[in-house]
Amino acid sequence: MTSAITPLETGLPANLDAERYILGSILADDSHFVQVGGRLLPEDFSLEAHRRIFRSMLDLQGRAEKIDRVTVANELMRHAQLESCGGVAYLVSLDDGMPLILNLDGYIRIVRDKATLRRLIAVSQHLMSRCLSGAEDPSQILAATEDTLLKLGDAQEQRTAIMTPAQILDNYEGGLNAFLDPSKRLRGVSTGFAKLDEMTGGFRPGELIVLAARPSMGKTAFALNIAHHVGVKLRQPVVVFSLEMSKESLLTRMVCASARVDSHRFNAGYLNRDERERLQMGLLELTEAPIYFDDTAGINLMDMHSKLRRIQSEQPVGMVIVDYLQLMSQPGRTENRNQEISAISRGMKLLAKEVHAPIIALSQLSRAPETRQGDHRPVLSDLRESGSIEQDADLVGFIFREEVYKRDREDLRGLAELLIAKQRNGPIGKVDLVFLHSLTKFENRAEDLGDVG
Repeated sequence: MTSAITPLETGLPANLDAERYILGSILADDSHFVQVGGRLLPEDFSLEAHRRIFRSMLDLQGRAEKIDRVTVANELMRHAQLESCGGVAYLVSLDDGMPLILNLDGYIRIVRDKATLRRLIAVSQHLMSRCLSGAEDPSQILAATEDTLLKLGDAQEQRTAIMTPAQILDNYEGGLNAFLDPSKRLRGVSTGFAKLDEMTGGFRPGELIVLAARPSMGKTAFALNIAHHVGVKLRQPVVVFSLEMSKESLLTRMVCASARVDSHRFNAGYLNRDERERLQMGLLELTEAPIYFDDTAGINLMDMHSKLRRIQSEQPVGMVIVDYLQLMSQPGRTENRNQEISAISRGMKLLAKEVHAPIIALSQLSRAPETRQGDHRPVLSDLRESGSIEQDADLVGFIFREEVYKRDREDLRGLAELLIAKQRNGPIGKVDLVFLHSLTKFENRAEDLGDVG
């Protein structure tokens, strides 16, 4: 038997029967290729012969030609590969022992799982080799490994089965009735802001939401308001990574906003009995809520991922907040800052899909809004240091308070806007809000109040 059909190195994960039955079923009836084609790659097969046979099938399909033993044998012959694959006899033998009732989905899953395990073993061996060589800084090795693992996970998710509408509804929790129920229109995690929830349907698992603003607009306050709603009201775990403020400062802001106590009075120590009681109640509420703070300076995606995985081992994460994107590090990178931020934003999107939770990433804006005459509202091109932030994000929102630019206008005091400049799954537009200076807190406008889920 030739080398292309020689079994793999002993011990590597593989299931040759599953591979043979997949290929044999297509040779017997090429309508099965539709079920297999988008879900497997030639590299997913463990034997080189199986990879060449499947690649020949892909080539035939690409030319809209029929796939059977004769056409595949001819395609292999064109590339001088037929004999190395065991000849026509091996093609004929592929369906030997194949069950009468095929479990093709099961075979595909087995082959993909074994391929993933082999790739993980290869990554591990390469990682060990780099570690033992002593030629690189550990941070460089960590960064490269992080990228490899995130891309591997993303590749797994991208090759999911093609589904009919009926199959999608079967997988939808509650089925058709739940899909059509107006009371269940909020598909994602509620933010606590009625108009924003109405425009977005909530922030969905796997989404990257970028909230950007110029300094002093209140982007941290807005994110903490959402975190409080998710953790306290919805009782869903929310993780806040702050690269700028300490854990104690975050807790102070959150409890003062929820207890409606002036943060300046709190910091100065001027509190009356009523304020102290409200703060105690607010702190008690927070200690019972699944809210997690991390203030590691310059945290990178790898560290963030490992911390989220530890929390996920106990309970699903409902939301992740990062304050802010430009302060994150990308160890071992030597490219320019734009490329570094691009890698971070892309990694953040992959991380959102990996942990199956929405990630809110706060971001800086360039000084361009300040230079504009009249209207200082931000636009997408103002996103600082990388155009890929806009590309990677599912939603981009700008927090804007005109009073920051026109401090003499009393009629603007306390008025705020969230400008939805991009939304992959919904409309763009404006959400009007109220900003309470003394509490560093955003609230719904009175006319927007209703049931906030």
